[in-house]
Amino acid sequence: MTAPSEPKPASNWKLNLARLGVLAAVIAISVFIYSIRDQVETLQTLGYPGIFIINVIGSATIVLPAPALAIVIAMSTLTAVFNPFWVGVAAGLGATLGELSGYGAGFSGQALMERTPLYERLHNWTARYGMITIILLAIQPFPIFDLAGVAAGSLKMPLLKFLLATLIGKLIKMWIVAYGAASGAEWITQFSG
Repeated sequence: MTAPSEPKPASNWKLNLARLGVLAAVIAISVFIYSIRDQVETLQTLGYPGIFIINVIGSATIVLPAPALAIVIAMSTLTAVFNPFWVGVAAGLGATLGELSGYGAGFSGQALMERTPLYERLHNWTARYGMITIILLAIQPFPIFDLAGVAAGSLKMPLLKFLLATLIGKLIKMWIVAYGAASGAEWITQFSG
């Protein structure tokens, strides 16, 4: 007599289709942003909204370089025009919104993400420490945050928690960069007389 087999779970084709759609959108956004990276400098002329847009674009690319942080530094040195506090706010909000692409890639099943030792480590840290990992990685200036976003998405971290943790970290990072650049510019001006 054979044991009855367990019924197979029904395939959730709608969820799989949504994940595939998110993955396709992330790929399309990354390719588009990478293709227009040379026109980003024209957005500087828009002031704080331009800083916001540049950081959305710069953070929406997954692992591809974009000049967003360099623009924050450049805009922060113009202290007669731009307040470093508001440069940090615009950049932090934009960077947070842009990081949804990494989260979306992870949520879709990280089909593009090779399971490297670094990714595995970030995935484990995110699973274990959650928001703390996201905040600390959002503060650091190295481009590994994309992997943390993918890890958070694959772990199905609640979106609001991911956004809040990312915003906290990105604001801290952008304020450090903006105030550091503004202070450096003032020091150079005073030193050069």
